[in-house]
Amino acid sequence: MISPQTLSLVHKGWRVALAGFGINLALGVLYSWSIISKNIPSDWHWSEADRSLPYSAACLVFSLMMVPAGRLQDKIGPRVVAMIGGILVGAGLIVASWSTTPLGYIIGFGILAGTGFGFAYASTTPPAVKWFPSSQTGMIAGLVVAGFGLSSVYVAPLAENLIHLHGLPFTMIAFGIGFMTVIVTLSQLLKIPPAGYHSSSTGAATQSIPVSNDKTPLQVLQSGQFYLLWFLFACCAGAGLMIISKLAKMVDLQTGMKLGFLLVACLAVGNGGGRILAGWLSDQIGRARTLFICAVTQALCILLLSQVHQGSSLAATPVLILLSALIGANYGANLALFPAIAKDLYGLKNFGMNYGLLFTAWGIGGFGLSLLAGHVYDTTKSFSFAYNTASILLLIAAGMSFFIKKPVKSLSSLL
Repeated sequence: MISPQTLSLVHKGWRVALAGFGINLALGVLYSWSIISKNIPSDWHWSEADRSLPYSAACLVFSLMMVPAGRLQDKIGPRVVAMIGGILVGAGLIVASWSTTPLGYIIGFGILAGTGFGFAYASTTPPAVKWFPSSQTGMIAGLVVAGFGLSSVYVAPLAENLIHLHGLPFTMIAFGIGFMTVIVTLSQLLKIPPAGYHSSSTGAATQSIPVSNDKTPLQVLQSGQFYLLWFLFACCAGAGLMIISKLAKMVDLQTGMKLGFLLVACLAVGNGGGRILAGWLSDQIGRARTLFICAVTQALCILLLSQVHQGSSLAATPVLILLSALIGANYGANLALFPAIAKDLYGLKNFGMNYGLLFTAWGIGGFGLSLLAGHVYDTTKSFSFAYNTASILLLIAAGMSFFIKKPVKSLSSLL
């Protein structure tokens, strides 16, 4: 029988996981940029390139800040680091609200808020997975990051309505104050387990036996396996983002169908759900096998999307909805699989910084490839490069997934 004390600890674990989910749901304000960009007043005289810079800067800074934020989270705990992240996100949005220039938005939305995204995001998964046994790592990691994937379902229409009713500056201030409050409040629930805690598969707390696979960041960087994982993450994230960033436009050009909001909403649901499903599946059949399945499925979905043309049977709305959801799900799977792989291989002691180092692949690979695809489209007026490159990278990643090492079983993971 589980004691009341143990039951209380288990409840705390779920409280931490759900707080992480809520923080990521708030961090999805990043996805409001497509609406913000579209509603920048014409008298501000921004070019199309200007409109993309704050978002690109935010994503790059976000990924790079995961390294110091992860290190800080490992040292002083997740609560303070997440609070700093929430304050920076709010401050960045408020600073942007005072500006009408690209530089002002790059500083506010791109640098300040981007740093906040990295600090807060880095503080959600590490404390959550520490409360649960290794047999549930994938599911818990997927649940926590699912909030980020699902957020565009609500944040895009909310931004659209607020801008329509009150204007862009007011919307930025409202988002800054609102999301700062939510993140700072939920960060108070982020706690690591007490010393000696270890959760068994039954949920019971036991005395921990020292984990044998804890690696320092230097040891991680000295291993060839890290660079394999970094390349796989960059390929899988980059391939997905090349398509996701242009999905509505691709369908519009190829079919003439205006399904932008519907496809984005379906993609967001798939993005969030795919993180939970892939995390759970990886707990059952292994991370490498799940990554292989997701990469191959994503390649097939993208190839099918490339064949969608006006008048073809693939151009039916239900087919496009299904493809959008699947592309979102297979992309989202990466955000659950790679933190779980990092935890399996490198342990929990330095998990924040170790995963932060790996997460740079998302920013550098993902958005580098997205920008390259956009540049090629401007030159060729065709998305063939994006389709072909994404499919090839995914198939390469699927093949290389067989080289991912299986984690060494420590005594504590068997409890």
